[in-house]
Order: sequence, then C-alpha cells, then structure tokens
Amino acid sequence: MRVAFFGTPQWAVPVLEALHAHHPVVLVVTGPDKPKGRGLRPAQSPVAERAEALGIPVLKPERLKGNEAFLKAFKEAAPEVAITAAYGKILPKELLEVPPYGFLNLHPSLLPKYRGPAPVQWALIRGERETGVSIMKTEEGLDTGPLYAVYRTEIGPEEDAVALSERLRDKGIELLLGVLEGLPHLTPIPQEGEPSYAPLLTKEEGRIRFGESAEAIYNRHRGVQPWPGSYFFHGGKRVQALALRPEAGEGLPGVVQGVDREGVVVGTGKGLIRLLTVKPEGRRPMPAADWARGYGVIPGARLE
Repeated sequence: MRVAFFGTPQWAVPVLEALHAHHPVVLVVTGPDKPKGRGLRPAQSPVAERAEALGIPVLKPERLKGNEAFLKAFKEAAPEVAITAAYGKILPKELLEVPPYGFLNLHPSLLPKYRGPAPVQWALIRGERETGVSIMKTEEGLDTGPLYAVYRTEIGPEEDAVALSERLRDKGIELLLGVLEGLPHLTPIPQEGEPSYAPLLTKEEGRIRFGESAEAIYNRHRGVQPWPGSYFFHGGKRVQALALRPEAGEGLPGVVQGVDREGVVVGTGKGLIRLLTVKPEGRRPMPAADWARGYGVIPGARLE
C-alpha cells in the first residue's frame, strides 16, 4: 500500500524502517527543526534524518489545521493509508479524510486506558502490572478511535519506561504490518472500558515523594526515565537519583537510616529506599555511598 508516515522522535524510526521495508512510503511528515547543541543550530528530527537517508520526501509543517499548502502536498502524495507513531500533533478532520483507509496509530497502551502522549510512563508510575499496544484507527478525538489489533503483556518488575516503550513498539510494528496486510478486509472494533489520560510529564513528576511507599517511589522512578528522572534535595541542592531500589524495613519518611558500601538507606511512608547511584548538582554520577561520605550525609539526616 502507498503509505504516509507521521512521526518525530528516535522511538519512531524503527516503525518507519519497517514500513519502508514492506510498503512504498510516499511521504514522511515530522516535527520542524529545533535548536540543538551549544550553538543552538537547527537540527532535524531523528525521523527526518532517517527518511532523507532512505530517499523519502519529508515535510515539516509547523501546524496542520488550516494549512492549505500542506494539505495540498499531502493530497498530491496520494497515500492509501497514513500511519502515526509519536508524532505529537492533533490531526484535523480535513487531513484524516484524505487517505482512503484513513490513519492508523501505533499506541503503546491498552486503549482506552492511558490515552494521550505518555502512556508507558503513567502505566509504570501508577503501578500497573499489565499493559500492551494497540493499533487504532484515528478519529478527531484524542485516541478515541476503534481498534484493529491489541496485544497484552505483563510489565517486567524492573522494566523502566525506556525498555518497556521499546518492547511495546517492536511488538506494535508486528501488529501494524499484519493489519496493513489485511486492511481492506478488516473492521475495527470500538474501544471498551473506562478511559484514562496520560499527559506529558512535567519536571515535578520526577521529584521523589518520600511520604509514599517504597514501592510507589520505585514505580515512579521507572516511569520518569529518561526524563525528568528521579531527584530529591539535600542542603538546598538538587540530587539526581540515577539508581535505587525498594527494601523491607521501617523508617521516618525522608530520613537516612543508614549508609554502607552499597548505598544510602532512606525511610519512606512504607518500607525503605536504597539509593545506589546519584548525581549531585554540577557533578558527575557517583555511588551513593561516596556522595554520603563527601557531603556529610549520616543517619538521621533528612532528604527533602
């Protein structure tokens, strides 16, 4: 089928590559160039770079709604179907109506749970034990369209948002290629169940809440990777927690219970958290035990 692909970050590149290997990709639509590096020079998105290397035409519209020039170019590309994967913009009705088979979205959640831009992160933060990936026909609403295929899977106890999102994407690629193979004969099924929303993360979401349980702190830590990451404050300075784990025991929330070679043990609302690797402001990553020795962190110290 003649395919148009909408995507922007590195996560979406393998989706583009798989489509290119099986179908003629006639157009790639991605986010505009953004300033990057110390010189803040405009840099293409990872999807744009890969598309150009594959010889696929690329468009980078600032906006979609009311953009007549873009709509004209999209129609001229004449895609039979369009695929979105982490594109990041709402698709207007006039665009959705162009391909005869519409738009399909690869969404890493069990829709209607975790509609929105950060489904993997919020599934982990909220302690879900199961998640999945859905191939959805896009409608005007936010991730409300009917489903062509769904895959369910347990979440690994140590999987973070990076590992889980990549695993779901790779399974989603398999589903997507299967759907495209039989698309003319498939009828999508309406979503069922209680919907929930997964908004973009803010920097504040990475702040460790020591009043929560150790398990909840660990789940949040897994969900906020790679950004904004987990952090706390000591002596008015922010300290990133690069690696931590929950442990059994009791202690006052935020109060250091012990320091040993393996790390720094801190009390929580229920259970303990062991800080393993940290990064103080303006410093390189270091074992938490070295940080404690260097910054005078002893049992009884309070982390904010």
